[in-house]
Amino acid sequence: MKEFEIIKKYFSSLSKNNPASLYLNDDVFFDRSKKLVISVDTYVEGNHFLDFKNPDLVIKKILRSSISDLICKGVKPQYYFISGSGNKKSFSKKNLRLISRALKSEQKKFGIKLCGGDTTNSSKLSFTFVSIGFSTKIIKRNNAKINDDIYVTGELGDSFVGLNILKKKIVLNTTEKKYFTRKYYLPDLKTNLVNFILHHANTSIDLSDGLISDLKKMLNNQNLSYTINFEDIPVSKFLEKLIRDKKISFKNVVSRGDDYQILFTADKKKSRIIQNISDRLNLRITKIGNIIASKNGPLIINKKGNKIKDFYKGFEHQF
Repeated sequence: MKEFEIIKKYFSSLSKNNPASLYLNDDVFFDRSKKLVISVDTYVEGNHFLDFKNPDLVIKKILRSSISDLICKGVKPQYYFISGSGNKKSFSKKNLRLISRALKSEQKKFGIKLCGGDTTNSSKLSFTFVSIGFSTKIIKRNNAKINDDIYVTGELGDSFVGLNILKKKIVLNTTEKKYFTRKYYLPDLKTNLVNFILHHANTSIDLSDGLISDLKKMLNNQNLSYTINFEDIPVSKFLEKLIRDKKISFKNVVSRGDDYQILFTADKKKSRIIQNISDRLNLRITKIGNIIASKNGPLIINKKGNKIKDFYKGFEHQF
């Protein structure tokens, strides 16, 4: 069974008397009366990260992907808990020092504080993060409006290239390798857009599983669909070069996930505000499509209006 089929069939009914759970169909728990916002994520070696050869970089990636759930909702993360399961090798003194230093650096960068956690001896390495913020409002999934513009922050695809470099599936020069692997380990979170998202987005999600997969999740309880303008999906100059050199295919890289950018919709009347924010912060915010009636979509099209076939839809856990 797929991850979200399991949630819907076995667990959603347990939350029906708890509206703060958002019926297990959003990125966070949100209790408006307590101004409390919480996200929980688990990361397993071999599934969510390749190995633990760089424990400092792995822990930074995990922390950033965890607090990304709050950021995309328009909430500033303030606290986190961490639980780790591993053995003497993974939790050696050297590795623990590297983990501690990395967390200290991330705390300073994002203004967050460690509150507690747990440790367990296990042959399988995994981490669970709980991220906490406070707000009287969040931007929920399933709140898009017909004719909304669809936007994405930053650039997509770099992390997937970085992963494939680490897997030795792509061989690049030293500069390219350093750039892409950094993008894989250190996603560029848009913390300076928290207030903007809260005041101008209609619905939002962070891009973890892939552009199309996450877009579908963002709309999964609405009788709506989308048009994506394929060639408008933003990529970095480094990735543009790889595509030009035919070292990688555009359509097979931009919806692979692990980007942790913010995908959101906004009213067309907000377009000038969004452009002004993008210019003022020198931060890329790209319109990539529109929300349409479900009977007319989904559509992924090129500039000529032709449908793009065999477009990778995204990652989903299978059990």
